[in-house]
Amino acid sequence: MTRESPVEAENHGLPEESGVIPEQSTAEQNISGTSSAEEHDEGGATTESSAARIYLPPVRAKLPLRTAVAVRAAKITSRLSRSLGFGAGGMIGGRVALKLDPLALGRLCAGRRVALVTGTNGKTTTTLMLSTAVAALGRVASNHSGANMPDGLVSALASQPAAPIAVLEVDEGYFPAVAQQVRPEVVVLLNLSRDQLDRVGEVRGVERALRTVVTDLADCTVVANCDDVMMTSAAFDAPSVIWVSTGIGWHADSASCPRCGSPVVRDEIRWHCDCGLRRPEPDWAASRGELVVPGRPGPERLTLELALPGAVNEANAAMATAAANAMGAAVAESVARLRALRNVAGRYRVIERTGHTARLLLAKNPAGWTETLTMLDGTDSPVVVAVNGREADGRDLSWLWDVPFERLHGRPVIAAGERATDLAVRLTYAEVDHVVVPDSLRAIDLAQTGPVEVIANYTAFRDLNVKASHAH
Repeated sequence: MTRESPVEAENHGLPEESGVIPEQSTAEQNISGTSSAEEHDEGGATTESSAARIYLPPVRAKLPLRTAVAVRAAKITSRLSRSLGFGAGGMIGGRVALKLDPLALGRLCAGRRVALVTGTNGKTTTTLMLSTAVAALGRVASNHSGANMPDGLVSALASQPAAPIAVLEVDEGYFPAVAQQVRPEVVVLLNLSRDQLDRVGEVRGVERALRTVVTDLADCTVVANCDDVMMTSAAFDAPSVIWVSTGIGWHADSASCPRCGSPVVRDEIRWHCDCGLRRPEPDWAASRGELVVPGRPGPERLTLELALPGAVNEANAAMATAAANAMGAAVAESVARLRALRNVAGRYRVIERTGHTARLLLAKNPAGWTETLTMLDGTDSPVVVAVNGREADGRDLSWLWDVPFERLHGRPVIAAGERATDLAVRLTYAEVDHVVVPDSLRAIDLAQTGPVEVIANYTAFRDLNVKASHAH
């Protein structure tokens, strides 16, 4: 049997993503070519008006023969992969296309308005949010199911060659090469922290690579998280930056300046370094369930009321809405669209089985786990924690010791996954009472009847989704 690559395997068995955000209703399409409905307050965000919006027409550019052949081969390969049960086909098709035409990625982006989303945590959710918001402007090709390396990007673009907008999640390690090929209109920089050091490498090296390419991007608007020291450094010298305050503060990887190595001085929400790197004043902000938007004569506030839980998703929404606005989408409509999102490639999915209602949460690194654990505050439900250690997760599980599992005190906890015993050692040192049940579904079944919170890392989360789908 052919082995799945780590990222190809990521989507195996999950709900299939089409790679495109649906078009608007017929009535909205009929307004194509009319005057713009979006008026820009001077110095403010795009607001609604009574006029109709322009709906972008399909891309009509003809691909070079080599690229067209590569795209055709990619589609055939993807379909074959799915039919044989090897995976969703999102990686292998793109891999074939790039072998036949190494320039396929740039050529498939020609004539499109392109936005790239990168960072350690929140890429998939923010990509889906941004895709959903800019779908008000036209059809969107996107890889919002998470295949975020060049192979996956090519597959997403090839699946919708006529979509005039492309919103692409990009692995932070591949971002410099991708950005240089596609020349994006908008770049979204979320956050940087330790993640899979055996694959990605040290976070400061990633920041330097991002900084080099972002600074040199012409005709590009950068939407950057000003509360993240690493991403602020990466965007600080870019020609056009929209700064967003997310209120999410993971500081363990930025005690010292990424530029000069001096200590970063923090004063409540502000921070600075003696070399001149400092927290910029934000243009947008997520604050206690509200979105703070630039306007005249002063900032305006919109209630988010998201169905997706947690402050981290309010932060993702702020980044996505700011980026969508930079592309011409009206703020109020973008927020309304985001309220309809209830799960993201299986994240936050709720499954019912054996008298249990289990909510599935994904966390992949210390920063992500820390934010995910805050979603459990105010509840006393049992928790199943599932951890694997495959290539896609990172073989080295030393990161478990940086996760504040002490927050689980007083709850029934079950350690699950292929590395349940490693997890059990960490929980023991955290003085968290627990039992070990390696099979995640069985762990849910053995929890007390009622709501159950399930937090899993990359492949453990994927496997659980697959098993849960097959169990129904």
